Amino acid sequence: MPNPWRLSDKFDPAALPLADAHYNRRKVGSPQFVPPGRSVVLLTPSRGALWVTSWPFADFVRHAWPGAWVNSLFRREDGPIASELIAAAVAMTRAIWDPPPLGIVSFVDASQTRRKRDPGRCYRKAGWSHVGFTKGGLWVFQQLPHQMPGADSSGLTDGMLPFGIATSFQEQGRAGRDSAWSGEGIATGPSINPHVPESLRR
Repeated sequence: MPNPWRLSDKFDPAALPLADAHYNRRKVGSPQFVPPGRSVVLLTPSRGALWVTSWPFADFVRHAWPGAWVNSLFRREDGPIASELIAAAVAMTRAIWDPPPLGIVSFVDASQTRRKRDPGRCYRKAGWSHVGFTKGGLWVFQQLPHQMPGADSSGLTDGMLPFGIATSFQEQGRAGRDSAWSGEGIATGPSINPHVPESLRR
C-alpha cells in the first residue's frame, strides 16, 4: 500500500490552514509553522492531514529525551485513520533519517484534545507508549527504534513531490550551515539513509 503522505516543507501555503488550526500554533497566519532546526514536513494529497517530525539537537532541548525525534505537529481532518497516518509518517521519516537511540516522542496536551478515557489513543494504537509527563503536565508518548515500522520511501520518488521539496531541502541544509544549529542541514550528514532519492540528499 503506498504511503499516504507526501513531502511538504515548512513554508508550504497548502499546509497553513491545518497548522493554524492546531492547538500549539503560536502565531496564526505566520508563513512558517515548524520549529527551527532539522525537520520533515508531511502533507496528504487531499491536504486533510499534516505531520511534522522535528529533530532538535540534544544540546538545545530542555526535556528528558534529548536527541529524540519530536512529533511537533500532527493534525488530521480527513483521510486514513490517525493511527495509520502516524505509523506511515514514522516510516517515511525513517526513509530520510536513521532513527536516534531514543526514537521519537510526542507531547500531548490532554486539555486541548478531544475528550477520551485515554489521551493519546491514536499514538497507542500506532505502537507508541505513554512514558511519563513533562514538567508542564504534557503527556509524553514514545516509540523506540525497535518498535517503529520499517522505512517506507514510497512517497519520496521525484515524480511524487508536488511541493518542490528538493529545492526546499537544499535551502534548509544551507540554512543549517549558516545558523547556530552548527551546520547539520535537514538532508545532509551521515544519518541519511542510502535509498533516499539523490535530489533529497544535498
